[in-house]
Amino acid sequence: MNKQITGSGTVGKALDVLDTVASFGRPVRFSELLADSPHPKATLYRLLQSLTHERLITHDAESGSYSLGLRLVQLAHSAWRQSSLAPIAAPTIEALAKETGETVHLAQIDNGQIIFVDKCRTSNIFETLAQPGRVAPAFCTGVGKAILAFLSADRLDRALTQQAFLQYTPNTHPSPASLMVELAQIAQDGIAFDREEHEQGIISIAAPILDGNDRVIGAVSIVTSTTRKSLDDLSVFRPALLAATARIGAEAHDWQFPAVS
Repeated sequence: MNKQITGSGTVGKALDVLDTVASFGRPVRFSELLADSPHPKATLYRLLQSLTHERLITHDAESGSYSLGLRLVQLAHSAWRQSSLAPIAAPTIEALAKETGETVHLAQIDNGQIIFVDKCRTSNIFETLAQPGRVAPAFCTGVGKAILAFLSADRLDRALTQQAFLQYTPNTHPSPASLMVELAQIAQDGIAFDREEHEQGIISIAAPILDGNDRVIGAVSIVTSTTRKSLDDLSVFRPALLAATARIGAEAHDWQFPAVS
């Protein structure tokens, strides 16, 4: 089924095409893009030509396929330095991963969705869907709920309208009503848990990163597999987690971070 057009104007349409190319995870032919596009053939071709001209997409004339352009790598590095907590938080999350012996995620929120901006692993025993650059729902992830619980009322209302509330596992919140109950508890406790809500068998303990004005700018989670630890086991890491998020928040105090969307 073709996708709906989500971008506004020519730039928005071009970004939608860029997202579609990226979603394939491999070089993709025009016919495949057309089958997955809401745009007419001529419009899609024009948008691809524009993106190719700007080096955001690369076209292989021999195979006829399109792939993401290297200019995106340059832009990604610039965004990582300018808008990501990763450069500031890296030493802290590395130390936290070593101290706990578990995987540590660093995340921020954008348009109601969680973006994982860094990850530190201590072993290859298990893997999670979260990878730097990956996007995940806020309502069913530890880092997402930790951030949502500390958003201002108007920002929280906006973020909740951007959640699909898909049932990823039997433990996923089915509606805003049940989520709001937990968010109130998280705001009181200062920590959040992922109880296998996004991935079966994956649990985490998470805490928000607050700047000097108590504005939430991100979150950190300690993640493990249910074959390794329980939620009670993760609770032991609470002091180390809170110390880490406090340290990152203090170091980010003078950082001009973009306002949380």
